[in-house]
Amino acid sequence: MRTPKVLSFLWLPIFAAAALILLSASPATVIAQQPYHVLDHWKLGGDGFWDYLFADSGAHRLYITHGARVEVIDSQTGKPIGAITGLHGTHGVALDTSGKFGYISDGGGNAVVVFDRNSLATVATIPAGTNPDGIVFEPATQTVWAFNGRSKDVTVIDAATRKAVATIPLPGKPEFPAVDGNGTVFDNIEDKSEIVRLDAHARKLTAEWPAGCDSPSGLAFDISGHRLFAVCDGKKMAVVDSNTGKVIATPAIGDGPDAANYSPSKNVAFASSGDGILSVVDASKPDYPTIESLPTQRGARTMTYDPSTDRAYVVTAELGPRPAPTAENPRPRPTIVPGSFTVIVIGR
Repeated sequence: MRTPKVLSFLWLPIFAAAALILLSASPATVIAQQPYHVLDHWKLGGDGFWDYLFADSGAHRLYITHGARVEVIDSQTGKPIGAITGLHGTHGVALDTSGKFGYISDGGGNAVVVFDRNSLATVATIPAGTNPDGIVFEPATQTVWAFNGRSKDVTVIDAATRKAVATIPLPGKPEFPAVDGNGTVFDNIEDKSEIVRLDAHARKLTAEWPAGCDSPSGLAFDISGHRLFAVCDGKKMAVVDSNTGKVIATPAIGDGPDAANYSPSKNVAFASSGDGILSVVDASKPDYPTIESLPTQRGARTMTYDPSTDRAYVVTAELGPRPAPTAENPRPRPTIVPGSFTVIVIGR
């Protein structure tokens, strides 16, 4: 039945009030769904490709692998602090628990480079396997674990003697590692789509699990919640029980991811991807919904997270055309616009 015109006029104030309530609620709803946004861009310049970066919360530093050097910048201001130079092709950075030394996987030099965190001077170069990539400091045994991409093994280095004490074969090409702090090490095996578990005390492989997605690269760890977060091809993140290897969920993320992180205080997992998206997954919900897909910049596939400030950092550069493929290089990278290398700061 059609409402009489008189009653329609009576309803108008109610409709108007309801509309105002909806309009006023919309921004809050958007903020709840998109908690993070881009805060700043810090242009560092320089040439060459990049890989992983690492946030040192206590010292307010970012270590950024960039071609044949590691850039060190202030994580609060973006101002350069210095650089570790004379390297060949850097991939990752790990820091010891004493606050004195850092370790660089120098893939082009098939070595782990030890540097003084105060002076940034190189103090040792330790031979590793072929093309060390992911690297992590294992605190319970005070060892450095360098995962060698081409020789498909891991070099274990005693931090005190700076000598390799073990080489552990792996079932395939390793990517990023994670540790629980008590002697257990995890790593993605990219070409087998697996996650492996290793015992740092016994220096041996103890488990080999399906990752639940294809070609896992970046890996984050919720230690207290016993959950691993592996980012994969196919726009998926695999959430894996670190005790059993069971795949719990596979939330959607961006395309071409290479890094993952986890925030214990916010209970969210992050994935950065080459298509220029930072995905935020709500790890407090049983279905692990992706609550935000934040645009960053094309090529911003690697990331670090500082839990003390709740800030994520991604790096990229302006990318030019991709060269034609050749027999020697069937999948060439795009060219880089000189001087355009940039850190993108993300927070609330």
